[in-house]
Amino acid sequence: LSCRWALVRRYKLQPQSSVSWASVRSCLALTLYNHLVFIFPVTVLHWYLRPANLPAEAPPLPRLLAQVFVCLLLFDFQSFTWHLLHHKVPWLYRNFHKAHHTFTSTSALTTEHSGAWETLSLAFFAASTPLLLGVHPLTELAFFLLNIWLSVEDHGGYDLPCSTHRLVPFGLYGGARHHDLHHLKSKYNYAPYFTHWDQLAGTLYRPDD
Repeated sequence: LSCRWALVRRYKLQPQSSVSWASVRSCLALTLYNHLVFIFPVTVLHWYLRPANLPAEAPPLPRLLAQVFVCLLLFDFQSFTWHLLHHKVPWLYRNFHKAHHTFTSTSALTTEHSGAWETLSLAFFAASTPLLLGVHPLTELAFFLLNIWLSVEDHGGYDLPCSTHRLVPFGLYGGARHHDLHHLKSKYNYAPYFTHWDQLAGTLYRPDD
């Protein structure tokens, strides 16, 4: 759309780039392979080993929102640590994380362009976070949906007026521009969402730096 509509192109983070059909095929093929061969069997096993046990009542909305936020904070820390490690250890980067950096220009489909190890490990973090915190199944579902939404938005390649990071003040949440800069300058911005871990580690890079 950005190639045809100036209104959309003005929000593109890398306006000189465009999505090719070859990259679309590559992303879709790898995503389908990982999910059919790895994620689906693991999901079935998870259903078998941990049958749904639904409480009689849903949590109050304030508690649900607070628990989703805590889940997001914990997942952000897990992902930051994992991500930083895979960039600092050349063997890990070369064998496991390099596939995700095939594209320096991000698009929604590049979200899941990664090897089986990376896909499974991030899925493990996402699944174990609500389990560790002992949250309600509805909270778990809300966290999964929000986590997927934010991950796709991070890789979308657009800094839209309605982007999530604009809702959070003081630059505490990075958003699409934050993660797009990571794909351009891979030694910065390792946290997927919030900016405090990169700030503490000295790996935060902002557009105006």
